[in-house]
Amino acid sequence: MIIKILGSGCSKCKTLSENTQTALTHLGLKADIIKVTDYAEIAAHGVMSTPALAIDDKVVSMGKVLQSSEIEKLLR
Repeated sequence: MIIKILGSGCSKCKTLSENTQTALTHLGLKADIIKVTDYAEIAAHGVMSTPALAIDDKVVSMGKVLQSSEIEKLLR
């Protein structure tokens, strides 16, 4: 599984990354977490507001910081 955090690297992006790691740990899953900060690549995913979360190249959230419990639901 590949999870991408799309955003500029702001505090919201960092929080989303931390929440994603917490969700993975809680579920006992392993995944590669990639932080994407290149605006051209972010736009190529169709993301217009950051931070965004993509699981296996499918954008599942954009424009908000998901809590770890919300991310767990997406990973199940």
